[in-house]
Amino acid sequence: MDNVVDDKKVNQVDDSRKGVEEPESDGRGYELPLLLFAGFRTLIDRLHAELARQGHPDARPAHGFAMQAIGMRGASASEVGRRLGVSKQAAGKTIDRLIALGYAARTDDPADARRKLVRLTPHGIDALARSAAIFEELHAEWARQLGTRRLRAMEDDLRAVVPPEAFRLDAAGWMGGS
Repeated sequence: MDNVVDDKKVNQVDDSRKGVEEPESDGRGYELPLLLFAGFRTLIDRLHAELARQGHPDARPAHGFAMQAIGMRGASASEVGRRLGVSKQAAGKTIDRLIALGYAARTDDPADARRKLVRLTPHGIDALARSAAIFEELHAEWARQLGTRRLRAMEDDLRAVVPPEAFRLDAAGWMGGS
């Protein structure tokens, strides 16, 4: 649609461009973030129910983000906090909980004797490996329910509107206002 002036010098909308899709507002724009969040929440809740069934009943979503932030090489509490977008103290509390649950352990940093690293234990690595496998199962279930093409199109569309730098682990800090 274009704004044009007719011979009477009156502004009007020209919708003569056939085949051009115009954005339409149906008053439901507020639903998009809710639906995206509900889809995320559904996947995470189902993941944790299955993780519990497979021997990880104490694993929580925040633990998964923290274990990802620790990574396979380990990290300091400061690095974990930075990656999660939370303070070193908040990261320390989560790390303490991961240690208590057997998902992580503190070790000396071989490169700096003054520094401690947090490393995943075999139990933590098992939780991450099982999470990846469960996510694959959930993805396959969505593909069966929606159809592979529709799911792939939805993923492609989301990749088109979500900038690459949005793939971060700091959801907990962001949602908490940090």
